[in-house]
Amino acid sequence: MLFTINELIDLVIMVLAIGYIFSSYFKREPTEGYDPLVYYKKSSFFEDLKQGIIVAAPAIVLHELMHKFVAMGFGVQATLHAPLGWYVIVVVMRLLNFPLLFFVGGYVTHPIMPPLQSSIVSLAGPFTNLLLYLICLAIVRFKIVERKHYNIIGMAGKLNLFLFAFNLIPLPGFDGYNAIMDLIRLL
Repeated sequence: MLFTINELIDLVIMVLAIGYIFSSYFKREPTEGYDPLVYYKKSSFFEDLKQGIIVAAPAIVLHELMHKFVAMGFGVQATLHAPLGWYVIVVVMRLLNFPLLFFVGGYVTHPIMPPLQSSIVSLAGPFTNLLLYLICLAIVRFKIVERKHYNIIGMAGKLNLFLFAFNLIPLPGFDGYNAIMDLIRLL
């Protein structure tokens, strides 16, 4: 089975939590030729939530799913988890307008694997973000979508590039650290 019921529930929670947490960072912008009466009539909360989901959720969810799928590709059972306790803390901080937020997107558990395979699993998430960044770059460079969508694509591209670099930091808890430690075990 690809996903358990608990994983599907965690995925929904992840998307909603990510959307809410990032809703104040990726606010919707009026497009050229917009009608102010229609624009401001829409619920700001739900529009900002939708914008946060559109920009941030694919970057974070696909990052975590790639860890899961690559581990499964190596023949091990991998389980996606939403860090519910951390989400509660960050959502409360967001509600209190805390000036600095930290974020934990999710995590995947799997049995111990051979070092090279485990390293590849660790790097799968960040390299998914790099691929998403390159796709966003290509969409803008080759004008694949209408210009009115460039703002969202640009924000998504920048977030994916940040997640790529951030997750490769070789500190405990980061994918870069896990990959390096696995490669050291290989020696």
